[in-house]
Amino acid sequence: MDPLFEVHKLNNDGMQKANNLAAAFNDLLTKLNTMCPQGREFSIVKTKLEEACFFAKKSLATQPENHLV
Repeated sequence: MDPLFEVHKLNNDGMQKANNLAAAFNDLLTKLNTMCPQGREFSIVKTKLEEACFFAKKSLATQPENHLV
């Protein structure tokens, strides 16, 4: 299968890294919520953070050391 479409099950370390990534993005969003007014622009910010978190998790999932053996 083309690597673009592979599925990787994460080991415990990989899951911890994914959870840490999610927590970091959540912390940033929490801080931004206190600084930015709700509206179209902030909706775009949230969408882009979601997208960035997805690709960060995908990046760590492609690393063999994070795979479930």
